[in-house]
Amino acid sequence: MTLLPSGRPRLQDKVAIVTGAGSSGPGIGTGKAASILFAREGARVLLVDRNLQAAEETLAVIHEEGGEASVIAADVTSASDCEAVVDAAVDRYGALHVLFNNVGITGPGTPTDVEESVWDNVLDVNLKSMMLTTKYAAPRMIDAGGGSVINMSSIAGVRAGSGLASIPYSASKSGVIGMSETMAVHLGRDNIRVNVIAPGHIYTPMVAGAMAEETRENRRKAGPLGTEGNAWDIAYAALFLASDEARWVSGVVLPVDAGLLAATPLAMYGRIRDEN
Repeated sequence: MTLLPSGRPRLQDKVAIVTGAGSSGPGIGTGKAASILFAREGARVLLVDRNLQAAEETLAVIHEEGGEASVIAADVTSASDCEAVVDAAVDRYGALHVLFNNVGITGPGTPTDVEESVWDNVLDVNLKSMMLTTKYAAPRMIDAGGGSVINMSSIAGVRAGSGLASIPYSASKSGVIGMSETMAVHLGRDNIRVNVIAPGHIYTPMVAGAMAEETRENRRKAGPLGTEGNAWDIAYAALFLASDEARWVSGVVLPVDAGLLAATPLAMYGRIRDEN
């Protein structure tokens, strides 16, 4: 546990909602890692997932470490479910200070073969869900004197981030950035900060099941740091943005990507060639 200069944990007395709080497969996903960190730092955490069993696995880790959390099953593409999630957080813990919109899926599609059903589903899960949760969370944060909304985007929301085309995914993640910047402006006077995390090529359960070792290694080499990222790297960024240490940070897109967005393919060519 990291203590502030006051001697308090970084999220002491805060109530947080984390969507997608269960991992999508074996290992630690970003929602699970962030939930554990938030609880370690003193937050009371509502773990939201459509898969209740996955959320309960996260809950077990938090309880084993002595943290405080509870679970709720919800479909965050549903307005009524999102409203119920926010109500549950306030009913159980008395307030709401932090919302980490972590849910996300991908879906295939080039510009010429993308299917409308895939487009609609990815945009609903990755973008509409964040609008809905924030819609219901913001008034409760105002009641609490302010708060922090953290929305998960991707480097694919800034530029083409993969050799595999996913037009719906890229569009949704770009939308998250534009939406979040507008939210930051219009909620700022209510002392609500809205920020975005843009992960790079991290290795998590979401991608592990369908990734060849060669692809994994190429992803590692592409970043200037030359190291592989994981869910904890994203979770620590979320922890900072959730905490009062980031009290003057709003409307920011924070890449957590081993420096990938700072580089061009040509800049990395020599290093990748030498490592092959």
